[in-house]
Amino acid sequence: MDHLEKQLFIRQKAAENRSDPESAKVYWSRHAIAELINDNLTRTEVERALEQSEIIEDYPIGHRPLPDCLVLAKLSQSQPIHAVIAVDKARDRLFVITVYVPSAERWHNDWRTRK
Repeated sequence: MDHLEKQLFIRQKAAENRSDPESAKVYWSRHAIAELINDNLTRTEVERALEQSEIIEDYPIGHRPLPDCLVLAKLSQSQPIHAVIAVDKARDRLFVITVYVPSAERWHNDWRTRK
């Protein structure tokens, strides 16, 4: 799966999850849920933001069981968030590995480039 295919897949699964009564298109790690709480975020707002997300780093498969990447998304207030997303195309779903509000100390103001 190439970069653009992966980005489209993430956006589609996030959108489909909204109308899925079981919310089975987007799964959340325990760590990601803890980070939601730490940053005062909700699953719903993050999933909506993922519908317009952009991949900013693509990670090599290597030792990982699923292809994953870092995405930049914006919440309704234009607040940037980052999320590491694993793509499970075979099972037609995403895994949110972590999510956080990026800090200006570690990221340039485009939120795409590390300092």
